[in-house]
Amino acid sequence: MTTLIAQREVFRGKITHLTVDTVDLPNGHRADLEILHHPGGAAIVAIDDRNRVCLLHQFRHAAGGYVWELPAGKLEPDEPPELTAQRELIEEAGVAASTWRSLGISLSSPGVFTERIHLYLATNLTATPDAREAAEVFEVHWIDFKTAVQRVLSGEIDDSKTGMGLLRAWHVHGEKP
Repeated sequence: MTTLIAQREVFRGKITHLTVDTVDLPNGHRADLEILHHPGGAAIVAIDDRNRVCLLHQFRHAAGGYVWELPAGKLEPDEPPELTAQRELIEEAGVAASTWRSLGISLSSPGVFTERIHLYLATNLTATPDAREAAEVFEVHWIDFKTAVQRVLSGEIDDSKTGMGLLRAWHVHGEKP
C-alpha cells in the first residue's frame, strides 16, 4: 500500500484529470507519480443466439485509425457499472440483453491510469433502436465468437479490454479455440 503525501493537479478536462502524486511506496521509497484519473467504464461481450459476438470497428484518433472493440462506455456519476453496460449495449449495438454475467475488471494501464473497466457477458439479446453519439464513428459487426477469439490470439484485435473480455467470456461461455 502507498501513502499519499501530497497531490498537485496539473490538468482538468471534461472526462479526465492529471495529478502529480507524491507517495511513499511499500518499499519505503518516496516518488512523484503522474496519475491520469478517469471515472471508469464498462465493456460488453454480447453473444447472440447464433454464437456471434458484437464488435465495433471504431475510429480512434489516439490510436491513429480504426480499432476493433467491444461496445463500451464511460461510467456516469453515481451510475452502477452494470447500468452503464446495459445503456451502452443499447446505444452502440442496438440490442438489449436479459442475461448478464460479470467478467471482472480490466485495468487499462495501472502504472499511470486509474481507469477500471468492468467487463460483462450479455446473452439472450433482443433488437432495440441504437442511439449512438455524434462524436462516435463506428460500424457494428457480428462475428463468429470463435473467430473473434482467434483474432485476439493472432494480434488482429489489439484493444486490451476487448481481448480480455473475449478471452474471459470464452472461458465461461465457449469451448477453447
